[in-house]
Amino acid sequence: MATYTLISSNVLASSAASVTFSSIPATYTDLVVRYSARSTDTGSYETFVRLEMNGGSATHSSTVLRYQGGGTGSLRSTSLVVAGYIPTATATSNTFGSAEFYLPNYLSTTKKTGSHFGVQENDNATNASIATTALLVDVTSAVTDLLLKPNAGDFVSTSSFYLYGISNA
Repeated sequence: MATYTLISSNVLASSAASVTFSSIPATYTDLVVRYSARSTDTGSYETFVRLEMNGGSATHSSTVLRYQGGGTGSLRSTSLVVAGYIPTATATSNTFGSAEFYLPNYLSTTKKTGSHFGVQENDNATNASIATTALLVDVTSAVTDLLLKPNAGDFVSTSSFYLYGISNA
């Protein structure tokens, strides 16, 4: 049976441009990141969250399948990992997007794969979306740090981020 162990948590006391989990120990088989966040951006009712590993210099790619209030959509990125969507300052007040990322075999010496599942309310309560992502990152060393950042604006105060290690013992 898998055991989840909290490695690190960060509940923001003020807005932040990004959140980093660094010095990730090499003592687990898999990693899970969970967040509940919102952006300060005022340009749209939502923005996406980017995920970077080990400093972000590797090639990142992701495929997103998204369902949003009556329509579906997909996005393929060969330059970044889309790690979910979060509401912005123009979305319904005090709503946050929530997501979970699963990174199996983060210690391997092969390219890293993973998955994401997230939901968010937006557009002043007239719409909601759900998204799932398959990701591939050209990192061939153990994952030692993860960075999350909104594509526009900053994460707002009280956004929360949790990193768990999974052991299969």
